[in-house]
Amino acid sequence: MLGIIGGTGFYKLEGLEVIEEIDADTPFGKPSAPLARVRYADKEVIFLPRHGARHQFLPHEVNYRANIYALKQAGIRQIVGFSAIGSLREDIAPGEFAIPEQYIDWVKDGRVKTFFGSGIAAHVSTAKPVCSNLTQALADAAQRINTKLHTGKTYICVDGPRLGTQAESHFFRQIGGDLVGMTNVPEVFLAREAQICYATVGIATDYDCWKEDPADHADTATIIARYGASLVKANAMLKSFLEAPLPKADPLIRENLRGAIMTPDETLSTQALDMLTVLRA
Repeated sequence: MLGIIGGTGFYKLEGLEVIEEIDADTPFGKPSAPLARVRYADKEVIFLPRHGARHQFLPHEVNYRANIYALKQAGIRQIVGFSAIGSLREDIAPGEFAIPEQYIDWVKDGRVKTFFGSGIAAHVSTAKPVCSNLTQALADAAQRINTKLHTGKTYICVDGPRLGTQAESHFFRQIGGDLVGMTNVPEVFLAREAQICYATVGIATDYDCWKEDPADHADTATIIARYGASLVKANAMLKSFLEAPLPKADPLIRENLRGAIMTPDETLSTQALDMLTVLRA
């Protein structure tokens, strides 16, 4: 089953029938909002707004572990996210879409980035953190509606909630960043720990602040306005994606925990084993 995580401004799926709302609970607390089971065409999907139904959670306040765990509990095996991003490259213009292929973790705010620890030692491979099958299917969907989509890009995740300095923006460009955002870490890595295929559609709202003209610099009002204007296009792309057969889950991702957990199962508590049962499913 497919899960959809909506970012800034993406609090519901327009034109899609909501069948049920699930008040999920997890060992890590509540997710950002109840899970919405939604039907479109011949598919049922689960939708979750990352920042809450009223955008009440800042990036560092999002309960990422609860969000991913709740989706996995609900039967999700693939996730498509939507996120506002800043562009660090001239050719990725505001209003255009980009799917990161790689991530640089620049988050220092203390958000918990793993399901493991507390008696479970594990080291999960994230060399290729994004599902190529999902990326290709999303690129095909964008092409069908004549929407420009960039792929093969690198996303740098920062703490927020402040917008960055110009020195930071130039530095991120120098170390290979193409996109900058505040939320995909640890989301992408937790999805990998849960053996969920993941890809996110970044919606460029600005050029961050690396350009000299202040008119090109990010500000909240512009971000919200541009992102809102792009949601119609994002919704059309999502519907195009859902109208086609879902891509096959990458078998390597679906077995990513094999050999990654170092602590023997027989030494674990019942609660730890229950959690692993969900992650391994």
